[in-house]
Amino acid sequence: MGAQLRVYKRRIRSVTATKKITKAMEMIAASRVVKAQRKVAASTPYATELTRAVTAVGTGSNTKHPLTTQAETVTRSAVLLLTSDRGLAGAFNSNAIKAAEQLTERLEREGKEVDVYIVGRRGVAHYNFRERKIAESWTGFTDEPTYADAKKVAAPLIEAIETATAEGGVDELHIVYTEFVSMMTQQALDARMLPLSIEEIAEERPKGEILPLYDFEPSAEDVLDALLPRYVESRIYNALLQSAASKHAATRRAMKSATDNAGELINTLSRLANAARQAEITQEISEIVGGSSALADATAGSDR
Repeated sequence: MGAQLRVYKRRIRSVTATKKITKAMEMIAASRVVKAQRKVAASTPYATELTRAVTAVGTGSNTKHPLTTQAETVTRSAVLLLTSDRGLAGAFNSNAIKAAEQLTERLEREGKEVDVYIVGRRGVAHYNFRERKIAESWTGFTDEPTYADAKKVAAPLIEAIETATAEGGVDELHIVYTEFVSMMTQQALDARMLPLSIEEIAEERPKGEILPLYDFEPSAEDVLDALLPRYVESRIYNALLQSAASKHAATRRAMKSATDNAGELINTLSRLANAARQAEITQEISEIVGGSSALADATAGSDR
């Protein structure tokens, strides 16, 4: 019984230490997710207005440009997958990777070659373990991405969309990331960034909205050339921030669950330890009583 009690006490100490760690990680994630939410809220209006500007140029001119014009035959696509550098975030990374794999399978069924670009060590490790080709990858900034990081990720993608497919370029660009809906809800999404669908943007406008007339100087094509890198960078930056906020929220939720489970396990082990201690005390009392009875019987026999 004494050995069993020591085992319970050792496990209680171990689980208590783990509970302290998960509680600390929960608090850290809770503080980071608030900062990430503010950054998302600050970047979204810029990305939205820039998309509206690109849409205005696309609808106000007949210029064929990679930003707004779909290729007649799409033979090659690029997929940008956003994951995190660290785990302990529940199903955050697995959901994003699953969405990217489903998108890749759909594009391949359509007869398109797919180049995969990955942000985050978790996504890179997943593809490397399965020996899948990665066009390019970036790591080390997923918890707190900056606009400079977005520009670094966007550069090869912009180069690929501006290069002819015969020379290794792509016809369209997709992004897979986790959208931050609320502290309790985050969902993995895939969206086509390029070419921009003018029809879908037009459907999102309020009915009856009067569109302004634009004059382009020096030309609509030059305006689109200038807007292309800004548009891609802003969309990637917003997606990085959404993904970071989602990751922190998922970590907070996972660590809270781990802390609660550790507390329940400590209560269970404490009950078992108390039961073992009570059994040990009962056994000791029984041995004392038994020894006392045997000694009394021996004394009584010698008196006769």
